[in-house]
Amino acid sequence: MHYVKPYKVTFVIAAFLTIFLAANALLQPILIQKTLDNYILKDNYNGLVFMVGLMVLQLVIQTVAQYYQTYLTNSLGQSVIRDLRKDIFNHITSLRLKYFDRTPIGMLITRTVSDLETIADIFSEGLISIMGDLLLVFAVIGYMLYQDWKLALITLIPMPFLLMSTYVFKEAIKSSFQEVRTQVAHLNTFLAEHISGMSVIQIFAREDQEMRKFKAVNSKYRDANIRSNWYYSIFFPVVEILFAICIGLLVWYGCKRILSDKELLNITADHKGITPGVITGFIVLLNMLFRPIRQLADKFNTLQMGMVGADRIFKVLDTDEVAPNDGKLRPADLRGEIEFKDVWFAYNDENWVLKNINFKLEPGKTLALVGATGAGKSSTINILNRFYEIAKGSVTVDGHDIREYDVSYLRSHIATVIQDVFLFSDTIANNISLNNTEITREQIIAAAKDVGAHEFIERLPGGYDYNVMERGSTLSAGQAQLISFIRALVYDPTILVLDEATSSVDTETEILIQNAIGKLMQGRTAIVIAHRLSTIQNADKIIVLDHGEIKETGTHQELLRIEDGYYRKLYDLQFNSAGIVKS
Repeated sequence: MHYVKPYKVTFVIAAFLTIFLAANALLQPILIQKTLDNYILKDNYNGLVFMVGLMVLQLVIQTVAQYYQTYLTNSLGQSVIRDLRKDIFNHITSLRLKYFDRTPIGMLITRTVSDLETIADIFSEGLISIMGDLLLVFAVIGYMLYQDWKLALITLIPMPFLLMSTYVFKEAIKSSFQEVRTQVAHLNTFLAEHISGMSVIQIFAREDQEMRKFKAVNSKYRDANIRSNWYYSIFFPVVEILFAICIGLLVWYGCKRILSDKELLNITADHKGITPGVITGFIVLLNMLFRPIRQLADKFNTLQMGMVGADRIFKVLDTDEVAPNDGKLRPADLRGEIEFKDVWFAYNDENWVLKNINFKLEPGKTLALVGATGAGKSSTINILNRFYEIAKGSVTVDGHDIREYDVSYLRSHIATVIQDVFLFSDTIANNISLNNTEITREQIIAAAKDVGAHEFIERLPGGYDYNVMERGSTLSAGQAQLISFIRALVYDPTILVLDEATSSVDTETEILIQNAIGKLMQGRTAIVIAHRLSTIQNADKIIVLDHGEIKETGTHQELLRIEDGYYRKLYDLQFNSAGIVKS
């Protein structure tokens, strides 16, 4: 309801129209009863025409009011979920990477899309509609009792059975709907993973095996929907049977009363007995009574599913996985001095990824991190960007703890080029600038020329307006890597991080990148992670990591002079491998 406040006028008007519709609907059986008793049975043609005109007017008013009520409730629901979707997306973008490590992407898509639609249904089919249906039910029962309480009580004998079956149906369908939502999340997760990894499936010819898995997931979703439909297939016939019993009781008791009334032909104007108009009006009233009761169970479940969806959504919104942004430090200039002091880090509380890491990197200098896979190289830069929080020690930039900086400010001064480049389904220019309006087309072209990518971009259809499609699927790995270098260059970072930035490119592209790296690093503090030791020989400092610990520190030449050293072994291994290849 917090999200309804900006639209309270719409909410109030929709609620008023709902109450009006309930009251206006009650006019229909009253007009039918009066028409039959006072005009048809008395052969009053002019009065009949007048009453028919009133009924047409009542239907027109009902139609117009129903249109605006439906439009406003749906508009309210869509406005609420638009605001909610903005908030949840904004929250998701602020979450730490640790949250995404254990949360399936398909589940988040379900929360942001289909779960939010169930909240829209609260307004279009749930909350306000339930209020209107309940008002109509009480109004109909009240009028029936007022008209003839004996006939009303006899006619409504099956009502307790209807209420009981409605409650049983509501509870059963609630459980089945929750299962449907769970299976939807599983289906979305499966599809998101497998469509993203389609190249792996086709490379290893796993289409048939993955299809069998999909059939199993899809079958569970189908079965969950069938179970919910099974409850409907039982409930609706039960309602129809109870409705038929009510009609039977009405006709039986009403006609019995009429036939037993010896003075039916001498009814006076103030006579309160049962008339054909009363019985006809009761039939219309019963239809008006059973329709909302039949729908109430479904609408209560719509309300419940909306609440279940809201609960899931607010669990995401309430997730406290956001990097604390209590820092206020936003200096005009950042020199780029980095220091790690006794840093310990683990992705969970059990296994240390970094152990007692200490190093200092002067502004404008280059640090290279080498080591086997899993040594902790990438974790070091993830800590620097505050994607993860350290357990012990401190990390400082220009002498200030990184937690003292505003997170957005800190990250805006650190550009990272990773091995697995992610490109959005957009133009090359927008993938470089990331839709930053402060970056001009001239800056993009200048950076592309510096990197040496301008010529290949110009050869593409549309040049810088060429759409690279999802994840840059229309570009080669080397071309995508060049785009990531241009992206880093146009943002003019103080600190540059290269994480295996040349490991997935061909020799020709690597030469282009190596030529660009010198210009990119000029005047910037750089941290380079590389398996190819030939790319880091000119680094000012090289740190060798092994199982999260610093084993050796020094320049390329200094580390080579350490007999049986880790770096020397890595260097000899790569050199010998290269020699074998040449031979």
